[in-house]
Amino acid sequence: MKIYDELVARGLIAQVTDEEEIKNLINEGKATFYIGFDPTADSLHVGHFMALCLMKRLQMAGNKPVVLIGGGTGYIGDPSGRTDMRSMMTPETIQHNCDCFRKQMERFIEFGEDKAIMVNNADWLLKLNYIDLLREVGACFSVNNMLRAECYKQRMEKGLSFLEFNYMIMQSYDFYHLYQHYGCNMQFGGDDQWSNMLGGTELIRRKLGKDAYAMTITLLMNSEGKKMGKTAKGAVWLDPAKTTPFEFFQYWRNVADSDVLKCIRMLTFLPLEQIDAMDAWEGSQLNEAKEILAYELTKLVHGEEEAEKAKTASHALFAGGGDDSNMPTTTITGDQLTDGAIGIIDLLDACKLSPSRSESRRLIQQGGVFVDDAKVESIDVKITEEQLKNGIKIRKGKKVFHKAIM
Repeated sequence: MKIYDELVARGLIAQVTDEEEIKNLINEGKATFYIGFDPTADSLHVGHFMALCLMKRLQMAGNKPVVLIGGGTGYIGDPSGRTDMRSMMTPETIQHNCDCFRKQMERFIEFGEDKAIMVNNADWLLKLNYIDLLREVGACFSVNNMLRAECYKQRMEKGLSFLEFNYMIMQSYDFYHLYQHYGCNMQFGGDDQWSNMLGGTELIRRKLGKDAYAMTITLLMNSEGKKMGKTAKGAVWLDPAKTTPFEFFQYWRNVADSDVLKCIRMLTFLPLEQIDAMDAWEGSQLNEAKEILAYELTKLVHGEEEAEKAKTASHALFAGGGDDSNMPTTTITGDQLTDGAIGIIDLLDACKLSPSRSESRRLIQQGGVFVDDAKVESIDVKITEEQLKNGIKIRKGKKVFHKAIM
């Protein structure tokens, strides 16, 4: 199966501008394509997984990835999918986040001569003269068309700043610049980026002629991928200091039955024939599928050794074993105690097991919190210093485990 057909079979392609031309470029290994990442945090999260895996698949097929870090657009902030304005970041924070991204991406794609490259749009966007930009680029955009774009509709009700209104022009200029300076002939992005991406294609054609190669493909990275990066605790990060390999494994081990095969198809590198054979799985077989998913993705991000440790720890917990060496752990300090103890709600908060104190109360009152396998019967329960020195195991629901020690 050719690589484009495989992307379609895995459910990764949502819409394209010129399918035959795109298919030919990708299948022949002649695509130089870019995917953009705005440095809004110091770690990538699982919502970026489709983009990372896509770059890896296409590079394996002979195509050249251009990783675009949004050091320049990060000064503005993408309004797509937002109901409020993003926080402004300092140049130092943006650069730090860019450096962190590269280290994590190196686990997925190979950088080097004639291989993947990483560029930062701060290198050209920050040098632009405003008047020159208005004359060269602004004339190519219709305000009426921009206001109809999906990426702006949500914000129009609450108010869209002129700063954010410029984001489409900046992203479009990126493709124009990459086409001219790096021979980039294709762009990929999530389905929430379609309007911005079409803007880049149109800019190239208006400035360089209709024969200029400027292709766009969008993926289901917003509706399917970005939602994968969210849990009740927040994002599931690729940085092990933020999300441990065990927590990462457990996140995928606990996906919904209806999502597991979809995730295996989209995110793992297992052969399609093997995945197709799993389509008929049901009942307890879906738990096996979840473990396969969790193991494959943990191995991809953290390596085989960490994946094996996480798998072993997961088996021990669900089998009632005593091996908690790989369980996420929070150390409680003396200044967090009152009269030699800490309240259960304060403990859940310290361990970041609940997004709010009111949610902690609800969990306890519904019988969803356990300490050392005993149900917590009251929100007034206190955990003593002696218990913490011995170490306690907290379980939230059936699947979230945590250890607290002093």
